[in-house]
Amino acid sequence: MTGRVQISKTLYRVPFYQLYGLDPDYEQIPLINMTFFNASSTMSLGYSDENKSVWHFWGNQRPLDTPICGFSGRNCPIKFWDQYGVLIFVAGIVILFLVLIIIICAGWIVRNRKLEQERQNSEWQIPSIKLQIPEKRKTENSKRSINSGPSTVTGDSKMTGEGLYGFHENYTVLIYEKDLVLTTRHHGISLNSMEKEKYAKLRKLDHDNLNKFIGLSIDGPLWISVWKMCSRGSLQDIISRGNFSMDGFFMFCIIKDIAEGLNFLHKSFLRLHGNLRSATCLVNDSWQVKLAEFGMDDLLEEHTPTKRRLLWAAPEVLRGSLTVSQMDPSADVYSFAIVASEILTKREAWDFPNRKEGADEILYMIKKGGARAIRPELIPDAEVSPSLCTLVKDCWSEVPEDRPKSEQICKLLFEMTPKANTNLMDHVFNMLEEYTTTLEVDIEERTKELTLEKKKADILLSRMLPKQVAERLKAGQTVEPEGFDSVTVFFSDVVKFTQLSQKCSPFQVVNLLNDLYSNFDTIIEEHGVYKVESIGDGYLCVSGLPTRNGYAHIKQIVDMSLQFMEYCRKFKIPHLPREQVELRIGVNSGPCVAGVVGLSMPRYCLFGDTVNTASRMESNGKPSQIHMSEAAHSLLTSHYPHQYETSSRGEVIIKGKGVMETFWVHGKSQDMASMSTRTTPPVTDENWPPHFKDEQLKRAKTPYPERVFSASHKNNDTLKVKY
Repeated sequence: MTGRVQISKTLYRVPFYQLYGLDPDYEQIPLINMTFFNASSTMSLGYSDENKSVWHFWGNQRPLDTPICGFSGRNCPIKFWDQYGVLIFVAGIVILFLVLIIIICAGWIVRNRKLEQERQNSEWQIPSIKLQIPEKRKTENSKRSINSGPSTVTGDSKMTGEGLYGFHENYTVLIYEKDLVLTTRHHGISLNSMEKEKYAKLRKLDHDNLNKFIGLSIDGPLWISVWKMCSRGSLQDIISRGNFSMDGFFMFCIIKDIAEGLNFLHKSFLRLHGNLRSATCLVNDSWQVKLAEFGMDDLLEEHTPTKRRLLWAAPEVLRGSLTVSQMDPSADVYSFAIVASEILTKREAWDFPNRKEGADEILYMIKKGGARAIRPELIPDAEVSPSLCTLVKDCWSEVPEDRPKSEQICKLLFEMTPKANTNLMDHVFNMLEEYTTTLEVDIEERTKELTLEKKKADILLSRMLPKQVAERLKAGQTVEPEGFDSVTVFFSDVVKFTQLSQKCSPFQVVNLLNDLYSNFDTIIEEHGVYKVESIGDGYLCVSGLPTRNGYAHIKQIVDMSLQFMEYCRKFKIPHLPREQVELRIGVNSGPCVAGVVGLSMPRYCLFGDTVNTASRMESNGKPSQIHMSEAAHSLLTSHYPHQYETSSRGEVIIKGKGVMETFWVHGKSQDMASMSTRTTPPVTDENWPPHFKDEQLKRAKTPYPERVFSASHKNNDTLKVKY
């Protein structure tokens, strides 16, 4: 061994070794340097990469110290695929199956979410065929859709509910899924996905002071927005009718409801209402105000609003002709103030019906603005808080930035809320209790008055119709014509009434007949006879109907006739003291039919030949004489023999009857002694002057004037009973 030699202190040689190898160029290079000194040794490597320097000729890889299969060749390692291939295959299939399941589930979830989104976006769409006209408004029982026929609408069109289901002067009342709904018509537009999503969100908006948006019908010539029914109509309807009394707390609660609904809209995705008017403030059964027609800005922009509708618009909106999408929430606050002024003054906006200016002039003055801008006259009731009026005036400030926010309005109204009253319905119930207490007293007084008036009406009706007939008519029952086998009919006439009336003024004639017939009516009541009617100087009575009385009717009529004659002998005409009233009376007995004729002025009328014959007895009679037919005379003498003094007149020619035997009634039997002392004998055919006989024959040969008793029918025709 040659090379460097180093001796230690102990005189031992310090060994130094070097290991050489060959590089790829077969040049010798030192690989390892080793030095041993005392008990230690040092080693330094002459290469940086073992594989490339030392094992270059071994394929740049250190050889194994033991063969792979061992020195015996039995320890060869098992191949990976042979050992784990099946496991990997099974695991791969399981993993693939799980991945497929995850993909399918993810696809199903995505699909369902997409379908749900589409369903929600289309849920607000209502087929027009489902909107039906209520039964009471249908014609010819048609069940057509509201959009089945062509129609047009303008900005001035006013849809009405015709008062059938509450008062709705700005909406049409229809039926959707068996429920009444309020609808408004719009011109159709093209909707994008954002607008469809907006209507889906509108349907989800829910607040106590927002009217529920049900949907939009877009498959007809006109689009129809559908809202929940509010039976009391809009504030505009209630104020314009003016038939409801609102006290201070009631008005405060209505204003508070509007502010709460407006505040909710301003905090929602809509950001504003854009069409706040008293017509869009609906009132439900509980007198709770609900805002409607919000979120319709894209539909409202398609047509120009009427001048009347612009009376609620803010000045900056009018000046800039801003659309709803360009408005600021402060414009809603201004509209809120105009609606509040309507409530406080109980008048329409700007008191428009009573103003001399038209809508154009008012809008011009609003646009003009200035330091003293025109505003509605605010003169509220004494019950209204002054702070509430101040708040309303702040809300219609000319400068939008000076108007309070809707949230501030709600806070201020909450602070103004009276401590004693916190609920409108409780307040309404208290008002109703007070009203009920007052109403009970009023009802008692009105009941007494009604009872008194009813008695008067019953008395008047009983004088017009028989009691039994009047009771049936009052009960709503029909009165069928009724036949009577035996009645006695009485006719009377004032002799020479035409000549007598010529000597009197019309008023004196009326007074004469009134005095005469008033006493006749008193006599009738004494004898139980029914007065059918009196026309001019004619008087018609009957006995034996409507209450049958056997054969007493002939006695009642004869007694009444005798008393009539006795009264006429004593009756004096005030303005003609020398004149004497004389009656000509005719009586006949027989069958008769009676019934009520007419509805507007019902009359109890008699029909039959018995009535005609009685009329002929009167017309063929003599002054101050009771002329009786043979039938009446036979009935009188057979059932009341020897009670009355009668005499035969003989055969008389009667128009329409031919020759008839008739009789005179002179009086009762006990009165005949006094009658014998009369200087003037009874009038008979023998002592009847010749010219009277000639007149009788002339009457029989010539048509006799028809006397007509009429009764009105419901069609204003006239039933004529001629005799």
